Amino acid sequence: MTDQPKTTRCLVLKEAKHIQKDAPVYHDVVMEQREVPSLKQGEVLVRISAVAFNHRDVWIRKNMYPSVAVGSVMGSDASGVVVASADGNDTLIGSRVFLVPMRGWEEDPRGAERKFGIMGGTAYPVLGTFSDYVVIERSQVIATPDHLDDVHAAAWPLAGVTSWRAVVVKGQVTKGDNVLITGIGGGVALMALQLCVAIGAHVWVTSGNEDKIKNAVSLGAKGGVIYKNEKWSAELGELMKKTDPSAKVDVVIDSAGGEICAQTSKIIREGGRIVVYGMTAAPKISFTMRDVLKNIELKGSTMGSHRDLINATEFIAKHRVSPVVSDVINGLENGEKGFELMKSGGQVGKIVIKFNDDGKGKL
Repeated sequence: MTDQPKTTRCLVLKEAKHIQKDAPVYHDVVMEQREVPSLKQGEVLVRISAVAFNHRDVWIRKNMYPSVAVGSVMGSDASGVVVASADGNDTLIGSRVFLVPMRGWEEDPRGAERKFGIMGGTAYPVLGTFSDYVVIERSQVIATPDHLDDVHAAAWPLAGVTSWRAVVVKGQVTKGDNVLITGIGGGVALMALQLCVAIGAHVWVTSGNEDKIKNAVSLGAKGGVIYKNEKWSAELGELMKKTDPSAKVDVVIDSAGGEICAQTSKIIREGGRIVVYGMTAAPKISFTMRDVLKNIELKGSTMGSHRDLINATEFIAKHRVSPVVSDVINGLENGEKGFELMKSGGQVGKIVIKFNDDGKGKL
């Protein structure tokens, strides 16, 4: 490609047109035609092939996310092809890549080195992926592993780096560990399951849906229980004993928060690790003297660094792990379908928009 396109279609966050008094806000998202910025030194132009939804996209529309920015382009995840570069001889031109979804965190294992932000719908960084073309820093794209098509590459980055940090960096999961993953069905939980299976761990899951447990088993989980049952922890303990009478949980990868420590106290081993990457059940966790005396480690985990994402990508390339995709929507113009699917919460895996072959779709 020699000529840079002048315009690109984007899905843009707009102020809700109809807000009823005391009713929840749900901002609009509309298609806009915008100018493609001129390439500056160190930047490349990516023609987007596919983009993926995350729960944060719905939270942004509900105005329940930090620094929501009306007028910004939505989306954090995308895959595509580098079609132009400020350096005309750039070896990246023609390469399949996916976009790094966060800024401010390069490699410090403790946390971000500077102001941290995730692309799409917020004031920082001022960049989103739901667009036909994206101008981005050359350093903020990663080569797509050969075993991933564009749809699965788009489903990988945000969920991938989040699950990698929870499982590998914080959870320190190793071969033979018994790992409990709560709330199986979402993109991060499913990716965590796949990473653990590839490592050689024994994975157990919880869900509110029996079909999601069956799907987890098909991906390599040993079994699971329905968390809606009051005694789900005891049920899981009995299930684990069928494979090993002395089995205990080594690591919990949790998205719910609340009473996760109390719920797992009888099935987690001395010195076990509980890694929490979300709090969908309650915005706090009870950690008592009981847990202290048992040497339980409670660890918070969120997203991950650029280096984490590179390490995770090398791992899935080696083990040929592919993210689970629940639904594929054709065309950016049909993006609202993705938001509706996210709101319904019934998906098992990621929801992806696949662009038309020319990367432009229909105007």
